[in-house]
Amino acid sequence: MLYKLQGRSGLSVEFLDIGGCVKSIITPDRSGHAANVVMSFATEAEYHRDHPYFGALVGRFSGRIAKAKFALDGVEYSLSANNGRNHIAGGAQGFDKKIWSVEVLSESSAKLTYSSPDGDEGYPGKLDVAVTYSVTNDNEFRIDYEAITDKPTVLNLTNHSYFNLGGEGSGTVEGHVLTVNADKVIEVDDELIPTGRILDVVETPLDFRTPHTIGARIRSGHPLTKFAKGYDCSFVLDGSKNLRVVARTYDPVTGRILDVQTTEPSLAFYSGNFLNGSLIGASGRQYRQGDAFTLEPRHLPDSPNQPSFPTTTLRPGERYEATTIYRFSTDSGR
Repeated sequence: MLYKLQGRSGLSVEFLDIGGCVKSIITPDRSGHAANVVMSFATEAEYHRDHPYFGALVGRFSGRIAKAKFALDGVEYSLSANNGRNHIAGGAQGFDKKIWSVEVLSESSAKLTYSSPDGDEGYPGKLDVAVTYSVTNDNEFRIDYEAITDKPTVLNLTNHSYFNLGGEGSGTVEGHVLTVNADKVIEVDDELIPTGRILDVVETPLDFRTPHTIGARIRSGHPLTKFAKGYDCSFVLDGSKNLRVVARTYDPVTGRILDVQTTEPSLAFYSGNFLNGSLIGASGRQYRQGDAFTLEPRHLPDSPNQPSFPTTTLRPGERYEATTIYRFSTDSGR
């Protein structure tokens, strides 16, 4: 079922109960022309098939977990291996494939809930999750996450919307200008699994502390772009748990600007490397490599197996809480 949230500033968001998938984010360009700025399908039925998590709520654990297993309190848990020998994005039947209950709170907000049973995709504990989607009067799409468990477990939630500030189906995002407020990134191997090392971004193609286009260094030959066939990296943010701006993307053609705020410790940046033209979007156009990007605030991948990373353990009596805000504006000041 399709739901629509409308803010007074003109921003609107459509989403589905299947996977909580964000189907559209409509926002104007510098001339006032409104367009959808996320990848989407034309029909709801297409979201019930396999797809690259377009707009989906991803869990229980977004990102990869090495060898599809982890140990918690001396007990080893085996997960579904759905990325070679590794686990990714919650498994073969993750949160992106679940039907979420939706409570419409107002014309601008809705709460999505799902109860994940003990053993779901191999994860321990019954997990109750609530995600609130809100459109604010400041042209913001706000996502608030909450969860509780009845057994010790691990949890790492995000939303996997693919953005193109030129408009859905408009072609490559390599000309978009990106800034990321991070001076560290995790090192990964050729399976995109963290090695445990944290690298400085200085003098690497992952240094976005000063603005430059996504395409400027994407073919650099650096191991972290070579393994991923582009950008598929996790930046380590400052240690703050407060809501703060962590990234900005600007499209010089349309003038649209996207600012990302979060309480999370990491930002995953993906440049649509594995889009191969086989999927047709709502515009009727093929989605090809580099036609969109994601900026996903979350915890670091493989955290349950990396004791030096911020913990993703959730225990009974604790409450998982996180917030991400996507704020839209233009270079005309609108």
